[in-house]
Amino acid sequence: MPRSQGHFNHERFIKNIKPVHMIRALISNKWFKFITVGTLYALWVIWLGSYIWFLGLAVIFDIYITQKVHWAFWKKKNPPNGKQTKLVEWVDAIIFAVIAATFIRMFFIEAYTIPTSSMEKSMLVGDYLFVSKTAYGPKTPNTPLSVPFVHNTLPVIGGKSYSEAIERPYKRLAGFGDVKNNDIVVFHFPEGDTVALGFPSQSYYQLIRTYGRTRVWSDKRNFGEIISRPVDKRENYIKRCIAIPGDELKIVEGQVFVNGEPQKHFDGMQYNYVVSTNGTAINPKALDKLHISEADRNVYSSERYLFPLTDAAAEQLRNFANVVSVTKILEEPGKWDPSIFPSDERYPWNVDNFGPLTVPAKGSTVQLTVDNLPIYKRIIAIYEDNELEVDGEVIKINGEVATSYTFKLDYYWMMGDNRHNSADSRYWGFVPEDHVVGKAKFIWLSLDKDKNFPANIRLRRMFSGVE
Repeated sequence: MPRSQGHFNHERFIKNIKPVHMIRALISNKWFKFITVGTLYALWVIWLGSYIWFLGLAVIFDIYITQKVHWAFWKKKNPPNGKQTKLVEWVDAIIFAVIAATFIRMFFIEAYTIPTSSMEKSMLVGDYLFVSKTAYGPKTPNTPLSVPFVHNTLPVIGGKSYSEAIERPYKRLAGFGDVKNNDIVVFHFPEGDTVALGFPSQSYYQLIRTYGRTRVWSDKRNFGEIISRPVDKRENYIKRCIAIPGDELKIVEGQVFVNGEPQKHFDGMQYNYVVSTNGTAINPKALDKLHISEADRNVYSSERYLFPLTDAAAEQLRNFANVVSVTKILEEPGKWDPSIFPSDERYPWNVDNFGPLTVPAKGSTVQLTVDNLPIYKRIIAIYEDNELEVDGEVIKINGEVATSYTFKLDYYWMMGDNRHNSADSRYWGFVPEDHVVGKAKFIWLSLDKDKNFPANIRLRRMFSGVE
């Protein structure tokens, strides 16, 4: 007799449920857990390239198989009814979250905020983005003993967030590629080895050039204590990589040339312009539409303004009825700016006219003279940790007379897209490969500091890629 449509089919139910039970049983099996976690851990150790960490497999084996050691000391080993208290459960969840987040932040991806306008309009102040560390390969920490989620300074109480009791040499794990021309890169500030805590975001060496070493070191009320920082605890910068190892760089009247070819123009690239009117002021709402932030509105009078502008914004301003002229500001060739790298009068360069200069590549050799030493002095003495002496026309490296030098690292040339408002390689020179953190990937949030919530949320920029 045929079964009714609503009859419960036990055989079919049993057949369907067996695979589910088998999967659950497999997942809960201690040997399956050990093999899965152990395999992932072994792959990580191979990637790390430090095989002593294979000893950790013994700990994993004990956690899942033998269970001789009570590794989770914050939990009761055999709680009544097999249940932990709510407090212990919260502590357990927090510890797991901190370890997992620290691991992800260290080896895979890290959140970053755009704090200054040096990359506008490609990147905006208030952009929150994710930086991929696997793009170029993550660096292992130079100072592994540090407070999680804190870069170099403890919040509220101040002071160092890390200990230099253990210091490790530079090591980079395998990544998906190398730094390429025009990548937007996050890196540690090269001149951040020494910091005046009264001006933590400014270059100590620029302060010395401006105010003199004696004043910077003696005037602690204004300049604060002078400290040193290891590479991985220096301030993070974000710029566009203009030139990679071996490239020849030159800037002529604001136009960058790499290996003789003009650099690609980016829509967000800005220069400073003087804007003159017929005597009437420019409507602030019109400046809002041009996306000129309040911090960038340098108003000298109702007739004269200074704005950083993209080419498109400059052209739109020229069409305003009350605007008489819009003129790009460019420094004259040969006019020396002492703040421009290498800060030597033998190189009369400025922000708009620079070079030619070849970016050093690992393994390449340069002939050394007292004339070109200013270009390479910091590389030799600071980045590659040699003892450098100059006695008249004689150059000594580690006590030996040197007429040439072979570079140990690759170097990069980084510049901001806001070309007249960016502290970049034009001011402090090359970026060593051991300072590179990762590649900017995408913006997950963008907030306009000139507006109130919810108008301050730039919806169009959210979850957009970085170019």
